[in-house]
Amino acid sequence: MTAVKIAVMSFAHTHAIGYLTALAAMPGVEVRGADPDGVSTGDAVVELRGRDLADELGVDYADTYDELLAWGPDAVVVTSENARHRGLVEAAAAAGAHVLCEKPLATTWEDGLAIRDAVEAAGVMLMVAFPVRFTSAFDKLRAAHDSGALGQLFSVRGANNGMLPLTRSWFTEPELSGGGAIVDHVVHIADLLEGLMGSAPVTVTAVANRTLHAARAQAETAGLVTITYANGVVAAIDCSWSKPDTSAVWGGLTLDVAGTGGTVSLDFFGAAARGIVAETGLPIESRTGADPDAVMLRTFVDAVRSGVQPQPDVHVGLRTLSIVLAAQESVASGRTVPVPGE
Repeated sequence: MTAVKIAVMSFAHTHAIGYLTALAAMPGVEVRGADPDGVSTGDAVVELRGRDLADELGVDYADTYDELLAWGPDAVVVTSENARHRGLVEAAAAAGAHVLCEKPLATTWEDGLAIRDAVEAAGVMLMVAFPVRFTSAFDKLRAAHDSGALGQLFSVRGANNGMLPLTRSWFTEPELSGGGAIVDHVVHIADLLEGLMGSAPVTVTAVANRTLHAARAQAETAGLVTITYANGVVAAIDCSWSKPDTSAVWGGLTLDVAGTGGTVSLDFFGAAARGIVAETGLPIESRTGADPDAVMLRTFVDAVRSGVQPQPDVHVGLRTLSIVLAAQESVASGRTVPVPGE
């Protein structure tokens, strides 16, 4: 079997570390990265960028994106700052490479549409990196829904809470991230609802504040986003960077789905061994179960081999982006905002 060549463009996102590691361990895959703008800020793995990180992980490295694309990758993984997704996706598509793009797809509607047009014109596939969709918990939820066990859905309550991402400060800089906790966290639950119901979002009402971490963040750190869907479902999403710096884990995601046949409550990352560090008294937690990032990456690599478009695709990326943009407009205006369509 011919090896699939995967190029990772930018190490700005912390997920680049896990993706590089998982791809390098995957049989039949060659991985190479480039992070020309990256500067290491310390000795810990999460603080490494550029060649420093590639060397630490034992991954081949190219000094420039042009050199990386000249390698002739079959596919590219884009893990840059959110505002730089468009340029890197356009370069990858022009090189004829399929794309796995970090979420959110873009930070503006114009950039999102340009990404869609670029991959469609080049005839390449684009998949958006929504790993929670690949958990066993979501598989069970979707099976219960599809079997009719939940009846007709009418409401969803979701929470995606995490730590302030200080190791990559661009997350809190709107010109690079596109916003704060709303951008970072709402899209994951919006994608789960997309995969579960397949219904179009209609309106969004949102509020947000920067009470938490006011001195350290330039964007909202907490918010509540309410979405109405064409099928009548109302979803409320708590998105915040509310986990303390001393938290044993980065955060978590929970979902309560209510239907006429019953209610299901899910903690997507709840299975774990927990304890206390004797020396410091701080909590420690080791999560168990399959790594959804690895499952997502295998799905993407399989799609590159088969040529069959995987989900979530660029259109899902646009619909989840449209919810974020509508939420931002609602926060600014204090009004309920219609969700734009393609």
